[in-house]
Amino acid sequence: MKPLETAERALLAERRPLTRAEVDAVAALPLDALPDLVALAHRVRLAYCGPEVELESLINAKSGACPEDCAFCSQSARFETDADVYAFLDLDEVVDAARATRAAGATQFCIVVAVRGPEERLLRKVLDAVDAVHRETGLEVACSLGLLTKEQAARLAAAGVRRYNHNLETCREVFPSICTTHTWDDRVETARLAVDAGMELCCGGILGMGETLEQRIDFAFELAELDPCEVPVNLLDPRPGTPLGEQPVLSPRTALQAIALFRLVLPGTWLRLAGGRERVLGELQAMGLLAGANALIVGNYLTTTGRAPEADHALLDALGMPVADGPSEGRFVVDGDGAHARPARATIPLRVE
Repeated sequence: MKPLETAERALLAERRPLTRAEVDAVAALPLDALPDLVALAHRVRLAYCGPEVELESLINAKSGACPEDCAFCSQSARFETDADVYAFLDLDEVVDAARATRAAGATQFCIVVAVRGPEERLLRKVLDAVDAVHRETGLEVACSLGLLTKEQAARLAAAGVRRYNHNLETCREVFPSICTTHTWDDRVETARLAVDAGMELCCGGILGMGETLEQRIDFAFELAELDPCEVPVNLLDPRPGTPLGEQPVLSPRTALQAIALFRLVLPGTWLRLAGGRERVLGELQAMGLLAGANALIVGNYLTTTGRAPEADHALLDALGMPVADGPSEGRFVVDGDGAHARPARATIPLRVE
């Protein structure tokens, strides 16, 4: 049986995860077979998640001066970049951004700060902001605050933070070449603390940081082991002044292949197209949604400019993909006969550059 036929039978008829060998066989197909891979990924997305697309906006609530040395990040204090540097925003600014998020049609709002992990004063400001956003807008709030302790995770969950974003960024094998100031296992520990505290987990990363196709597949399987409700898919948009500032960007076809493979490995997870989609995919952003992605970051990112939310709404209208109207419990629910699944609207933002 051909690789795509095997994958289709496993995911859609047998309703079982693909093995690594099955995914490797699909990945080994030439890029000329990309239309068939994209078509399968779209069928899997519809079968497991439905047609809805979830929209989210984020705010860079504390920018720059981060002590970590993540090679992709223009907010690191170790690199000379033009990224803004400022302390945690005033509460009114955060609430205004949340109101703009609701006006843009998004249902999720993520508070992001550039730190190794939150010290007490910063954590209190974040908790105050979470309360204000809930009170003033009714939006679901997620946070991305770096490495957490068990006690900090419990406080965020108690404050009503529904989801915690903590990206692995890349696979275990590649991570030491991307960051040396903390480990891949440190990130995994925080991801697990967030889940143990009762928050949903958003955990993804950045593709195009020099990893091989095999390592990209490693990454998808490593993420699957954490069972996140959402996987943000960033496509590296190299930032001047960072160690990856001269890294060539992925070709659109390679990026679409990666998105589709992630869908096959993570059939019931929200896959959110995020930072770099405009630069890497360009006019093919619609193909990203047909290749398995079913969530978007709308508006601007942390240090780069996105596109107007109206443009994304127009794109979804053209594709006939409805916008999710809010979160529900869990990820996806298989109906009693096992024939199809209802989409859940559990989402989370990501740390994007």
